[in-house]
Amino acid sequence: MRVLAAMSGGVDSAVAAARAVDAGHEVVGVHLALSATPGTLRTGSRGCCSKEDAGDARRAADVLGIPFYVWDFADRFKEDVIDDFVAAYAAGETPNPCLRCNEKIKFSALADRAVALGFDAVVTGHYARLEDGVLRRAVDADKDQSYVLAVLTAQQLSRAMFPVGDTPKPRIRAEAAERGLAVANKPDSHDICFIPSGDTRAFLGAKIGIRPGAVVDADGQVLARHEGVHGFTIGQRKGLGLPGPAADGKPRYVTGIDPDSGTVHVGSAEDLRVRTIEAERAIWTSGSAPAGPIECVAQVRAHGGTAPAVAESVDDGLIVRLREPLTGVARGQAVVLYRPDPQGDEVIGSGTISGTVREPVASETGAEAAR
Repeated sequence: MRVLAAMSGGVDSAVAAARAVDAGHEVVGVHLALSATPGTLRTGSRGCCSKEDAGDARRAADVLGIPFYVWDFADRFKEDVIDDFVAAYAAGETPNPCLRCNEKIKFSALADRAVALGFDAVVTGHYARLEDGVLRRAVDADKDQSYVLAVLTAQQLSRAMFPVGDTPKPRIRAEAAERGLAVANKPDSHDICFIPSGDTRAFLGAKIGIRPGAVVDADGQVLARHEGVHGFTIGQRKGLGLPGPAADGKPRYVTGIDPDSGTVHVGSAEDLRVRTIEAERAIWTSGSAPAGPIECVAQVRAHGGTAPAVAESVDDGLIVRLREPLTGVARGQAVVLYRPDPQGDEVIGSGTISGTVREPVASETGAEAAR
């Protein structure tokens, strides 16, 4: 096959490209320029997609003996990832920009261009496995990225390749060294690539501006003032600006965010326990929604936050009823569904969380429990 290898400048994508070459494919490497000012994007291991990364990707392509190009996706990245990220926080949501980048950039804009140019598939260094069109967790559980790939449609998965998903990360680094790739010991990037400082609140504040509001408890008592709901997320405990813990000595957590009034609600850890998740924009990796309720394992964060559940397709969304409560479930996050077999590694589908119903306590009615 003729395949396009998306080369970020890191070790994973370099080894993925190398394995594609070994498999006998005709491979062309491409680095995505995602910023108009790439020199500002990396500080050490923070961020990615900088001039440093482009150079590392080019050198890896030279070692592999494959053609290499840089494609400018800066405008598309700003619109589909950065602007979406800012708008979601302004609306009191907690988005995952890596998930959106996979959906809108790497497996939509990039893949569409690749197909238009005659390529059969896009190769990336994501830690996940594809078996007969089925998306599965990676062998290396600590590096598994199936959660952020669960937004891909059956058609997008049909033209994707994840060559490193069957190998633990230490072995990938060793293989890179054996191949003479200079990125073998390059640190993994972390944090959000377009916020290399790691200060998300400051980044959002500069984009959104000051929108003052109140932090209130369950009784409606104002405990503190804040400069914008973008500085908070469901389940947050620190940085709330409160004078101290609750009267019972227990810590307070963000339990709700009202972007219209600018109100941030705080409560106890028990107030975070969610039993039902409502989601929109459902994507089923098989290409079609199930005919009725299905048993599954639901995951609400990239690492952790799983529970057995029953999911059901509703219009273009889904309802997930958890058999065990989850905490810290926020609008804007993805809920990803896995098949509940002994392996538990097959992705069934996903949706963007639009609402939750928390677990009622003994003193509440069902209506009062809905948040």
